[in-house]
Amino acid sequence: MTAIPRTAIPRTAIAAGGLALLVSACDSADLPEEASQGPNPTIPEPSQAVVPTVNVAEGTGWKKGEQPVPASGLAVKAFAQGLDHPRWLYVLPNGDVLVAETNGPERPEDEDGIKGWIMGLAMSHAGAGVPSPDKIVLLRDSDGDGVAETKKDFLTDLYSPFGMALIGDHLYVANTDAVLRFPYEGGETEITAKGEKLAGLPGGPLNHHWTKSLVASPDGTKLYAGVGSNSNVAENGLDKEKGRAAIQEIDVATGDTRVYASGLRNPVGLAFNPASGALWAVVNERDELGSDLVPDYLTSVKEGGFYGWPFSYWGQHVDDRVEPQKPDLVKQAIVPDYALGNHVAPLGLTFAEGATLPATYQSGAFVGEHGSWNRAPRAGYKVVFVPFSGGTPSGKLVDVLTGFLNEDGEARGRPVGVAIDSQGGLLVVDDVGNTVWRVTASSQTARLGAEH
Repeated sequence: MTAIPRTAIPRTAIAAGGLALLVSACDSADLPEEASQGPNPTIPEPSQAVVPTVNVAEGTGWKKGEQPVPASGLAVKAFAQGLDHPRWLYVLPNGDVLVAETNGPERPEDEDGIKGWIMGLAMSHAGAGVPSPDKIVLLRDSDGDGVAETKKDFLTDLYSPFGMALIGDHLYVANTDAVLRFPYEGGETEITAKGEKLAGLPGGPLNHHWTKSLVASPDGTKLYAGVGSNSNVAENGLDKEKGRAAIQEIDVATGDTRVYASGLRNPVGLAFNPASGALWAVVNERDELGSDLVPDYLTSVKEGGFYGWPFSYWGQHVDDRVEPQKPDLVKQAIVPDYALGNHVAPLGLTFAEGATLPATYQSGAFVGEHGSWNRAPRAGYKVVFVPFSGGTPSGKLVDVLTGFLNEDGEARGRPVGVAIDSQGGLLVVDDVGNTVWRVTASSQTARLGAEH
């Protein structure tokens, strides 16, 4: 089937009748959202429609005076505004905040056929159809009032950059196809040196899940990169999935790379649990099995572990769309630790260590949920907190930041990366609102306001 490039789709078609197709829902959830959350979610029978549910929230941005809604006891304000499609962030030891302004590269093979054309329309409708700025900007809050006064291009001429990690005097950046190493000196506001390639990452003209996240091991000897699948459920062929749907371990000294864990459809946010030292990830599961499947999840990641994709989900629930099956491998599939809900699209992940938020948020993990497209009603579009006890999830999800969807179902913003800043506030990247939000205890905000 002939490819229809996204650049060839008229904006008038996006703004007019073409969207009637995109916002139609062929099924709706029978179960409440809570049924698909926690360590033991409800896993119903799959529901496969001829035309999958496409229920996209239009990305509109925030009007003047609007902002997300914080939970009781919390406050929020803009740390930085007017950014160019920010997606990920990293806090440097001196308090500077690096933000990747980025989007997917040209992926001609990911746009083949009518399905690719429809998804191109859908992503444009959701606010994700902009060209990639391909750079990292530096934000600096010199006076400590919770608002960045400095915004400066820090690294440019990158290739759909995403993950960042500092080890010693080197900054590592995950482009969509490689991890690069740059010299870094504390306090500098720009890097002009050419990056050195440390290791390649799966990319190419298909590159279905283009984001490549990055986290350094506590001892600084290894990097871990999240690499998503090249499809929904291997419909492009398993030969296109080499090294994908996996977390790659990269030796910092040599660049040698191996698969650390596999069967993870799209592991984006990665973080080490400070209580246990274990690696954790949030994972986007498969689509087109109905609004009540499949739960996205937060899980510890075991070395050599297999988590099911594409052959099964949530342990041994077989996906019969995949041929040939591998029953011996399915028997090994690890059940994830904690379900976050169906189609919530978890991307950002950070543990609460260093946060100065109220006691409710002192032990656990914050997750940025980018929001659903394949579910009715919509789910996600918020930041949540997963409480932990003894190094593992314990208790129900807690909403931290909501209001990204307005009363008309439009997306004023969509959360992506999350991080704890040097003063203990929670930073949230919003790629539709082009903003980095900062969440604090409401008493702390009042005190800072009085001081300034």
